[in-house]
Amino acid sequence: MARTRFQDPSSTVPLRALPAAALRAVWAEGYSGRQFKRDLSAGFLVGIVALPLAMALAIAVGVPPQQGLYTAIIAGFLTALLGGSRVQVAGPTAAFIVVLAPLYVKFGMSGLLMSGLLAGLMLIGMGLLRMGKLIEYIPFPVTTGFTSGIATVIALLQIKDLFGLKLEHTPDHFMERLAAMGRAAHTASPWELLIGLTTLAILLAPRLPKRRLARLPKWLRKIPPPLLALPLMALLAWALGRWVPGFTVDTIGTRFHTVVNGKVVAGIPQVLPSFQWPWRVPGLDGQWMGLSLGTVRMLLPSAFAVAMLGAIESLLSAVVADGMARTRHDPDAELLAMGVGNVVAPFFGGIAATGAIARTATNFRFGGRTPFAAMTHALTILLAILILAPLIRFLPMASLAALLLLVAWNMSEAEHFFHTVRVAPKSDVAVLLTCFLLTVVFDMVIAVTVGIVLASLLFMRRMAHVSEGHVTHPDHRALPGPLPEGVVIYDLSGPLFFGAAERALNAMRAIGAEVRVIIFRMEQVPSADVSGLVAMEGVLREMERQRIKAIFVGLHGQAREVFERGGLQNKEGEVAFCATMVDAFKVMNARLHTYRRRNLGPIRFQVLHREKTRAAAPPPSDS
Repeated sequence: MARTRFQDPSSTVPLRALPAAALRAVWAEGYSGRQFKRDLSAGFLVGIVALPLAMALAIAVGVPPQQGLYTAIIAGFLTALLGGSRVQVAGPTAAFIVVLAPLYVKFGMSGLLMSGLLAGLMLIGMGLLRMGKLIEYIPFPVTTGFTSGIATVIALLQIKDLFGLKLEHTPDHFMERLAAMGRAAHTASPWELLIGLTTLAILLAPRLPKRRLARLPKWLRKIPPPLLALPLMALLAWALGRWVPGFTVDTIGTRFHTVVNGKVVAGIPQVLPSFQWPWRVPGLDGQWMGLSLGTVRMLLPSAFAVAMLGAIESLLSAVVADGMARTRHDPDAELLAMGVGNVVAPFFGGIAATGAIARTATNFRFGGRTPFAAMTHALTILLAILILAPLIRFLPMASLAALLLLVAWNMSEAEHFFHTVRVAPKSDVAVLLTCFLLTVVFDMVIAVTVGIVLASLLFMRRMAHVSEGHVTHPDHRALPGPLPEGVVIYDLSGPLFFGAAERALNAMRAIGAEVRVIIFRMEQVPSADVSGLVAMEGVLREMERQRIKAIFVGLHGQAREVFERGGLQNKEGEVAFCATMVDAFKVMNARLHTYRRRNLGPIRFQVLHREKTRAAAPPPSDS
C-alpha cells in the first residue's frame, strides 16, 4: 500500500507500487458510494472553476486558450489516476508563466510542447530515483523569494489586457515587456479597464466583512466567484457592444482563431484534443523544429527549469493537501505521475502542468477526498469544450486578466515575505531578496540556481560554527585519572566536513613542544566527509613526522565508517582506537615511557592537502 496514511515515513515502497499509489490506498481502505457522489460533485465544481483559469493561464503564456484546457484534461486526469496524493488537482499554473512565456516567444508552439515533454521525462526519472524527498531541502527563503517574484511578474504582465494596450511586438524578457507596455500607454482603453475592474470587484466580494456578506442571498454566497464574475462580464460586454456606440473590448473570440476542417473558428474549437507529434507542430515562422540531438540540447535548460518548478510546485501543493485532508502523500509517486502527465499532454496539444494549490484547496472544500474528484474535474472540462465552446468566445480578455491578478496575489505569499524580512537573520533575508529580484529582473532559472547555491554556502558557514575543537584542561573532573605530562586531550564536536575541518582542527597548531601524545575525543562527532578525512590525515602525517602518538576515543557511526574506508586504523605504536577514556588511559599509561618526540617546531598541516601515494620513505635518524 502507498505511504498515504499513518505509515512509517522511513519505509520504502517498491517501484511497482508507485503508480496509482493514492488510488490503491483508497481501494484498500474501502470506497463507498456516498464518497463517490461527493467526489463527482466536487470534481464537477472544480472543473467549472478551473475552466477559465486554464484558459487565462494559457493566454498569459501566449498560446491559444484551448491549449490550457487540453493540459487540464490530459495531465489532470493522468496525474490523478497515477499520483500519490488523494486530493491534489493538476493542470496549468501561474508559476509556469514566467518560464513558458519567453520560451514560446523564442521557439514557438513546437518548442513549448517539446520542453514540456523533456520536463516530463526528467520528472519520471526523479520519481524512479526516489528524489521526492530532496525537494524538502530547498530552503524556505528560496521558495518564498521566487514564488513572490513569479507573482509580481504575472501581476505586471496583466497590465496589457487589463488596460487593453496594443503592443507593436512582444519582447522575450520581462523588463523589455514592461518598457513596451509603457510605450503603448496611449493605446489604453477605458472600456477594457471598466470591465477588468468590475470583474475584480466581483472576485473580491467574498473578502468583504462577514456582516455584509450575510446580507446576500445564501444561494449567491455558495457560487464560486469566478463562476459568477466571468459569465456576468461576458453578458455585460455583449450588451454594451450592442447598445453603446463606440464600445469595444477584446474577447477570446476576437483574439484567437483556429482552422478546423478548412473553416475558421473564433475562440475555442468545439472538438476533442487530437494526437500530434510535438516536434512537428508549426512554430512562429510556420516551420516545425524536428526531433534531433541539437533540438534537445537547445531546449534542455528550459526543460530543466520546467521540471524543477513543476516538482517544487506539485510537492508543495501536495503538502498543503495533506494538511487539509490529514493524509500523507507519496512524493515519488507524485513525481512519477506528474512526469507521465507532462509526457503525454504535449502529444495532444497540452503545455506543462503541475499541482495547483488553489484548485486543490477548492477540491477539498467542495468535498473531494479521493483521486476520483480530480479525474472528474478533467472530464468536466472535456464536456465543457464540447458543450460550451460557442459561448466561451464571449469572455472578455480584461476579465481573464483580472482573474490572473487575483491568482498572482494569492500565490505571492506577501504575508510570509514581509514576515521573513522582519524576523529572519540577515543572511536569510539576503537570499530571499536575491531570489525575488533575480526572478523579476532575469528569470526563475537563474533565481533558483543562485538562491540554492547562496543558501547552501550560508548553511555551510553556520555548520562550520557548530563544529569546533579545543584542548581539554588537564584538571577536568570528567577525566578517569590525572593527565601525565606531555599528554593533551583534544575535544572535537560537530560534523567534521569540508566547511568545518579548518575551524575544528585549527587549535592543533598551538600545541606545545613538550607534547608526546594527543588523545582525540570523538564522541560528539556524528559524521565526517572526505574533506574531514583528508584534514585528519594531514594532522596524523605531521604527528608521525614529529613522533607524536595519536589515540582516538569514541569514534562511531558514519564518521567511523569514513575513517575506516580511508585507511585510518590501529598502527602499532602510532595510532590507537579506544571505546572509552578509561581504555585510552590504559593504552597511554602502558606505553608512555617508550614515547619520544622529535621536536621540529609547531604542528604544521594543510586542511585540504593530501599527498600522492608513494613508497614510504625511511624515517630520518635521530642524529
